[in-house]
Amino acid sequence: MKMSRRRSLALLGVVALMLASTLLFLYLKSSSNQTPVYAESRDLIGRIKQLNAQWETEILKARIAISHNYDPLVTPLTEMTQLWERFDTMESNHGRNDTPIWRAGHDAYLSAIQEKTRLVEQFKSHNAVLRNSLAFLPTAEDDIQQPLSQLMDGDKLQLQNIATDTYDLVLSTMEFSMVTSDDKAAEILVGLNKLGVNKLRLPEQFHSPLDIMSNHIALILREQPVVNGLLENIEAIPVAERLDDITSLLNTDQQQADAVDQRYHFYMLVFSVLLVLLLVYLAIHLMRSFTEISRVNKALKTANDDLELRVEERTRELRDTQSELLDTARQAGMAEIATNVLHNVGNVLNSVNISADLVSRKVRASKAQGLGKAMQLINQHQGDLGTFLTQDEKGKLLPGYLNQLVEAIALEQQGMTDELAQLSKSVDHIKDIVATQQSYAGANSLMEPLHISELLEDALRMNSGALTRHHVTVVKDYSDVPQVMGDKHRLLLILINLISNAKYAMSELSDRPRQMTLGVKIIEDTTLQVSVKDDGEGIAEENMTRIFAHGFTTRKEGHGFGLHSCALAAIEMNGHLTAHSDGPGKGALFTLQIPLKTVTEDA
Repeated sequence: MKMSRRRSLALLGVVALMLASTLLFLYLKSSSNQTPVYAESRDLIGRIKQLNAQWETEILKARIAISHNYDPLVTPLTEMTQLWERFDTMESNHGRNDTPIWRAGHDAYLSAIQEKTRLVEQFKSHNAVLRNSLAFLPTAEDDIQQPLSQLMDGDKLQLQNIATDTYDLVLSTMEFSMVTSDDKAAEILVGLNKLGVNKLRLPEQFHSPLDIMSNHIALILREQPVVNGLLENIEAIPVAERLDDITSLLNTDQQQADAVDQRYHFYMLVFSVLLVLLLVYLAIHLMRSFTEISRVNKALKTANDDLELRVEERTRELRDTQSELLDTARQAGMAEIATNVLHNVGNVLNSVNISADLVSRKVRASKAQGLGKAMQLINQHQGDLGTFLTQDEKGKLLPGYLNQLVEAIALEQQGMTDELAQLSKSVDHIKDIVATQQSYAGANSLMEPLHISELLEDALRMNSGALTRHHVTVVKDYSDVPQVMGDKHRLLLILINLISNAKYAMSELSDRPRQMTLGVKIIEDTTLQVSVKDDGEGIAEENMTRIFAHGFTTRKEGHGFGLHSCALAAIEMNGHLTAHSDGPGKGALFTLQIPLKTVTEDA
């Protein structure tokens, strides 16, 4: 029964979700509201048509010389181009330019506007030449009429006829510019012939003005038909018709979009009714289930009370378990600290053993045994010691031998003193390691003035025996570093471990020299960097993230405690220890960086 009810509710939920999704889809499809877009597109087309009419008006003004400025012939075209780009962008965003009919309409308009632009450019060129000649005609006539009226010699009747012919020719040319016809053109040609005959009758001073006027009239006679033809061709280009075609396409497209929107609205109404009916059914079903829910709630409350009792009991058990876990974790932490102490002490004990072995060998091979032999000779000749020392061959050598023996014993004593001092340093370092580990619970580190290069030398001396046995060459790349404030024993602990690890990493090398490089430098005046680089076995990429983990090691006899304790010591000095390797067999570089604090700054 319950399974059947759950399936019914799940099915109703799926149906409701499908209805809601369908309604949302229909709403999104019908809420695009393209009407403002179509209105804006039609407005742009209308403005382009107005600019086209204005353009043609400006062309006519230029034709009849009302306007001598050609800028109005450029401005409408520029504005039309800008409006068309806006219109084209809008249509592209709505995907209408992808249809063949829209593309044909656009191409037809662009072709018409391109042809009209070409003809207007030709009109501007020819009309400018024509207007200049027409404007110059009155001046050219004056240049002839005034000197002609002042000419007193000759036949005045003949001069009067020449003046009249000149005036008639100019007048006919002006009329030709207004009303172009073949008769007017023939009349002008006749006038030009008369002007040529009259030129021969006039003095030399009239020849040049007459030639200038003849040239301008001939130019007008040639250019006026060209300009008129260009005007007819410009008027014949159907730019407005192409814009009307695009407007018709917009209207048709809007009608189709409106029909689709109406269809989506009808579908929305149908699915809305279905969704409302489903919600009403679910409401009735929920009301019927309310009683069942109340009953179940009471049962749940009873079960909840029982559960609280069980939770309290389980909580007590968890508290007891937690106490046991805390004790176990504390013991594990103590074991880790003890392991780190033993590991670090073990590293220093290697140096102690080497120093003790050196002192022992020097004692066994001491030159002091020669002193006993010399005393034995002296004791044998106590009665004739003077004669023995001055006359006997062995006695003569004894004073020189004793002097050499004193020098040798002094050198031995100095060497053993140095080794014992190094041994004392190692013992002190062991004590400091133990004290440092004991203070990990919260005591601050001891800061003291240090020369980092001297600290590196101490670390090398503590590893000198092992480095010599493994034939490791040490390269020192020390920059000039001032005296700094630092935790001597934590730094020494890190350096000893890094040098020891580098030595072990090169223990299997046989095909190239074993070389270790120690580096010290200051970075950006704020950080002290110490690096230890080896040419050993390298570190595999999968081990790079685990190299400082507690207990991780790649050596069979290793314990994985050294690098872990070094990383912790670096963190306690507000620094960090990093490792880098290009892969197995390519060596490794360990870099320690800690904040730089010089002795001067501390003071």
